[in-house]
Amino acid sequence: MKCIICKGDNICKSRVKEELKIGEDIIYIPIEIPVCSSCGERYYDRRTIQYLENEEEKIKEKKVNLHEVGKVLEYA
Repeated sequence: MKCIICKGDNICKSRVKEELKIGEDIIYIPIEIPVCSSCGERYYDRRTIQYLENEEEKIKEKKVNLHEVGKVLEYA
């Protein structure tokens, strides 16, 4: 498989953190997907997209436990 962005051929499965923005919160969900090691382009299959959509619904319905990793501060 060649990367559609940089045309490189070094695409490997990698563990990444997918970022979901829900309201004012950002939630990282760890997933394993093919990623181009040259430019960082990520490739999502249908199953991964469905998984992320299901997890987003669980988070919105407060059916999962989340732990605070840090905080974001805004300069006023």
